[in-house]
Amino acid sequence: MTAQSMDHESPMTGIRVESWNEWDPLRHVILGRATGCHIPPGEPAVDAKVPEDSEMRGQHGMRSRESIDRGNELLDRFAGQLRARGIQVDRPTPIDFSQPVTTPDFHTGSQFGCMPPRDVLLTVGKEILEAAMSYRCRWFEYLCYRPLLTRYWREDPEFRHEAAPKPRLTDADYREDYFADAIDIATRLEWTSRKYFVTTEHEPLFDAADVLRFGRDLVVQHGFTTNLSGVEWLRRHFPDHRIHPVNFPGDPYPIHIDATFTPLRPGVILNNPKRRLPDDQREFFARNHWEIIDAAPPAHNAPPPLCYSSTWLSMNVLVLDPKTVCVEKSEVYQAEQIDRLGMEVVEVDLRDAYAFGGGLHCSTADVLREGGCEDYFPHAAG
Repeated sequence: MTAQSMDHESPMTGIRVESWNEWDPLRHVILGRATGCHIPPGEPAVDAKVPEDSEMRGQHGMRSRESIDRGNELLDRFAGQLRARGIQVDRPTPIDFSQPVTTPDFHTGSQFGCMPPRDVLLTVGKEILEAAMSYRCRWFEYLCYRPLLTRYWREDPEFRHEAAPKPRLTDADYREDYFADAIDIATRLEWTSRKYFVTTEHEPLFDAADVLRFGRDLVVQHGFTTNLSGVEWLRRHFPDHRIHPVNFPGDPYPIHIDATFTPLRPGVILNNPKRRLPDDQREFFARNHWEIIDAAPPAHNAPPPLCYSSTWLSMNVLVLDPKTVCVEKSEVYQAEQIDRLGMEVVEVDLRDAYAFGGGLHCSTADVLREGGCEDYFPHAAG
């Protein structure tokens, strides 16, 4: 019997969708799968995000059966740990990622996978929003979650299932500068410092993993995967929220906020010391009595083989409640830091699944956390 066939979804009884922040007690979550994951062919959004010296450049096709089985083994084990704590866990339905994506505007030879639901799905209150992503290879990824979202919609009369407008993803969405044969890190950092990213403002683009939820406030990273048009779209879509764009000049590949800026509980945020929040943006948090702490260093000098992410997935933790945090078991320095902050550390073995789309936070998407919409920034401007 395979790991996937042994994995059963939690009973879908009394479904309620609601989650306002990153730290209230987690009660129901979607956890991804490694099944069928591909390294996609070259395309603008992918090429700009893969370092020039990466072993992934020029590779494409389905990942090895051994690595997929190992990834699913770890994800299934993580699901068991969450269920043992009384958390309901649902899993996506993988589609055939070997199929090409063809629209009137573009063609790409294969798709990606469904390990990181956090990239695709943004839960804000009683709504789950499908993001307007910049990757052509991820155009149909939302389909993996539609069976679950349809069930939630049928069982929870207050649940709102929304989808941002699908971007066309023509060449007009990407800057040609980013596709030179080699761009050195100094150039990338200079471009990042002046907010010159691979995506243009041709149409709204955003990944759900660029958004952190702080009750009434949404903090959104402006970078490779979310443009200012995407930030503005979110502002109009959530008129009862305050939207705060942030950026991190020290990151030459600014992709997703959850390995850079990690709230642990009200008043405490870890910040990647290599990608520090600029002082003018930091002042907003200080004014509201939030402490921003430099995160502990990663325990590894390099990411796992064929992994898109950096070693700073050490920060990609999943908060179960304001006193309990899931941390990758090999990230001993991050675990020690969180322990010193007075929080229980739950060790989770997931490093061999990183290559399928990220860490503990990436691999999950909230369905239900206890608690309501609080104002954690009473001194917010605007």
